[in-house]
Amino acid sequence: MIVAMGLAALMTAVSGTARTSGYLRDKTLAQWMALNRLTEVRLNLNKFGQNTDIGEINFANRTWHYDTRYFDTSIATMKRVVVRVYAGDTKTKGNPMAESTGFLGNAISSTSTPGASNVDWSIGSTLATAGAQNGAPTVTPGAIPTGPTTVTPTPTPTPIPTP
Repeated sequence: MIVAMGLAALMTAVSGTARTSGYLRDKTLAQWMALNRLTEVRLNLNKFGQNTDIGEINFANRTWHYDTRYFDTSIATMKRVVVRVYAGDTKTKGNPMAESTGFLGNAISSTSTPGASNVDWSIGSTLATAGAQNGAPTVTPGAIPTGPTTVTPTPTPTPIPTP
């Protein structure tokens, strides 16, 4: 009797583990498909509809369907793109297995060159400028010091009172 109860508990635990691993596998595949669809939209491989786009995918020997929605943002040249992936064909109803959100537009860059930016990322480094202002040697982020460093304090000038 005790052995039978122990085996029943073991079977319950094993089946729960198998069910959980299957769910995690499906969720991972759905997330990959959502990110792939978001990349397709960004690359404009598939022309998207006005506000929504629905399609089916055969992936990992299963049928999936996606729902891509386009939303306006406060920036006129940018749209928010939400991709939801569901298990089964387009007739299947249910909760999405995965959802991915991204943005599409050219609001960041004022130039028409892909990948260009109007932000100068080379200025404003607090690590290098703070050390140089205090008389300390500048340090490259991620660099390993090779020897002892000596820091000599610089006197601060006293302000001259104005009459």
